[in-house]
Amino acid sequence: MTSRESYEAYLSRREELARDRMAHYWLNQESRYVHPFQIYGNVWYVGDSWVCVHLIDTGDGLLLIDSGNCGATAMLVNAVWEAGFNPADVKWIVHSHGHVDHIGGANFFKRMYGTKLYLGEPDARMYRERPELSFIQDSRNDCDILFTPDYEIKEGDVLTFGNITMTFYLVPGHTDGCIACFFDADGPEGKKRCGYYGGFGFNTLQKDFLIEIGDPEYRTRTVYLNSLAKVREQKVELFLGNHCVNNDTLGRRERQLADPEGPNPFLDEKLWGSYLDQKRDELLAFMSDPANN
Repeated sequence: MTSRESYEAYLSRREELARDRMAHYWLNQESRYVHPFQIYGNVWYVGDSWVCVHLIDTGDGLLLIDSGNCGATAMLVNAVWEAGFNPADVKWIVHSHGHVDHIGGANFFKRMYGTKLYLGEPDARMYRERPELSFIQDSRNDCDILFTPDYEIKEGDVLTFGNITMTFYLVPGHTDGCIACFFDADGPEGKKRCGYYGGFGFNTLQKDFLIEIGDPEYRTRTVYLNSLAKVREQKVELFLGNHCVNNDTLGRRERQLADPEGPNPFLDEKLWGSYLDQKRDELLAFMSDPANN
């Protein structure tokens, strides 16, 4: 192939991407940039307007929950700097699950800063045995590759990062290796219990997808329901979203800016339970709809 032919093939791929219904997830991601902000105490928001990324200052290095969408790593690094931290101090990244939109910065942080990468054990197995289920191919960038975790999170793990201790549960459904984690954040109103649920989407519960992965009886949907119930009664005073829509991240930020001396809008002890109940009810309706069966 000549250089000209190679360039024309490149243009063709770009045109194909621009026509793709998923293109808005990959093109001009900078339009989703969110100026980082302090949520509570040692917990900061450094994600964009779609995919959440949280930074926890552990007192002995930084921890990220997720590493953003593929193609958005430069935005994440900039957000960490803008928040007043050094990206080189990110010692650990805990990944909520193994999908392409949550793992974008993993390899960069590993190679650049020696960051240790964490992933639920079933999703680490997925990377080895069924890598296509990560949807890494959807990034449209051949340079995007899956990472090898330094640690595979297991059910009931209690792990310490600096002065932060996190308790982990596997909550399969969105992926087999979705994790939920709980830890205390220290802030002006004392310690507050944080809760994080690693993936709420129903896209992996669609009948065609379940049949494709070998689940023609749609058992994964019941597994998802059981996962919601498993952690429903956890005490959570600060619910951290996986995507902004989960806890209205940006709406709460607007209220925080509008009344900086008022109550912290992110502290809401009822939100965790009410949102998990909402997803339960939505899933039950989804399961009872003949169109989904």
